[in-house]
Amino acid sequence: MEQTYDVMVIGGGAAGLSAAVTLARSRRSVLVIDSDEPRNAPAGHVHNLLGREGVPPAELYAAGRAEVARYGGELRTGTAEKAERTPDGFLVTLADGTQVRGRRLLVTTGLLDELPDIPGLAQRWGRDVAHCPYCHGWELRGRRIGVLVTGPLSLHGAQVWRQLSDEVIYLLNGAAMPAPEQFEELAARSIPVVGEPVEAVEVADDRITGVRLAGGRVIRLDAIALGPRFVARSEFLASLGLQPVPMEMNGQVIGVRIPAEETGATSVPGVWVAGNVTNLGATVAVAAAGGQTAAAMINMDLIAEETRAAVAEYRRQRETMHEAQAWEQRYRAKSSIWSGRPNSQLVTEAAGLSAGRALDVGCGEGADAVWLAERGWEVTAVDISSVALQRAAEHAAAAGLAGRIAFTQADLRADPPAARSYDLVSAHFMHLDEPARRELYARLADAVRPGGTLLIVGHHPDDLADSTHRMHFPDMMFTAEQVAADLDPAGWEVLTAVKRPRRATLPDGRDGTVHDAVLVARRRG
Repeated sequence: MEQTYDVMVIGGGAAGLSAAVTLARSRRSVLVIDSDEPRNAPAGHVHNLLGREGVPPAELYAAGRAEVARYGGELRTGTAEKAERTPDGFLVTLADGTQVRGRRLLVTTGLLDELPDIPGLAQRWGRDVAHCPYCHGWELRGRRIGVLVTGPLSLHGAQVWRQLSDEVIYLLNGAAMPAPEQFEELAARSIPVVGEPVEAVEVADDRITGVRLAGGRVIRLDAIALGPRFVARSEFLASLGLQPVPMEMNGQVIGVRIPAEETGATSVPGVWVAGNVTNLGATVAVAAAGGQTAAAMINMDLIAEETRAAVAEYRRQRETMHEAQAWEQRYRAKSSIWSGRPNSQLVTEAAGLSAGRALDVGCGEGADAVWLAERGWEVTAVDISSVALQRAAEHAAAAGLAGRIAFTQADLRADPPAARSYDLVSAHFMHLDEPARRELYARLADAVRPGGTLLIVGHHPDDLADSTHRMHFPDMMFTAEQVAADLDPAGWEVLTAVKRPRRATLPDGRDGTVHDAVLVARRRG
């Protein structure tokens, strides 16, 4: 069967892996699809990541993938090319034609750095050509750094790099001269301004030695700092109608990104983004935090969806569980439902009673009716299911007691038993909504003869908080005291109203203890 993951994460960098760990730790099924082309592959180390300062990118991502796998997440190498909405989420097609399904989609594909077209520049990217003083500044501290002007933010960049080195050169690369106030700021910090266009980066012995300007002059340098144009890797999202938009920083457009809320939610329901694909300035630590935030929001969104579905199913069950069709289906689904043994509370309470006429309410497959008939009772066994009655009749015939038991298909809510007709009325685990339960139990009580016994048994509501309980319909549960309170003291003597333990097989197959609400009352003569 084709699996539908709770979440598909497209992109296995810091944001994607962080999100996948968060989701997997929340017991979500997660698939991470990654093309294995990390943006920071040229960089030797990751910085400003608490506890992992200086870790090589490849080592960081390997550790992240191992953590995802440790919590049950899955990883696949590939490139996601398009996504389509389906009734249960999304269908993603990979470059190799493989298709995978998921209920939610988180895209963490990062960005591309568009560099000025200067020979030799791109080859040094991530080494001695850097864009972020917080990511690379410590490693380049004290060196002779050329700040290559790519926009208005370059002036701010020069001041930040000046914090790290006493030798910073401002390379206009043919751009306009700074305004007088800006020129004064640069001069005050001893930052020379070089106006000519840069023709090439000079390299010797695998390191930058300077830049060659138009006209042939060479400016000696150890490193170059610049602000590239950041372009979100968003081609995949175009298939869902999400297009990149410009992102500004301090009044300058620094690139294009996929717009999203702070949570990572996009304008397409079910699709989130995190990391550099939406936050162009995010460092590894910030991208990882964005992935965690988006993962938590996705988990909450899934929980909300699952809660809505659970409420709808809960209401459906409440509306149908007591109807004939539901019981017929339940009995037909298995060759037998019950143990074949009489209910223990019936055995306890009825063993000492003198035999007479008994009404077995909801007789099921007949174990209680047969037990009563064996002890001389004349039994009317009533159930809403024809399948249950057929099995009960077969069991009675096998025991040679068919003549002592009358099997009747009826819904006692609509067709109540005759008043004052039975010496024992026994009803086990008839859990209805409170108004219907009180009305039915009043009719059952009315069917008891003077001197006769009413036995009502139910699952005690205290067991709802225990894993031993199978059903969870709190407003259908009751205590024996609640049932007793509906009996008129002038007409009834309550003999027993208790919470009584009994041994049972628990849902996980172990033997354990459950509790019954047991009411035994005698109609006064």
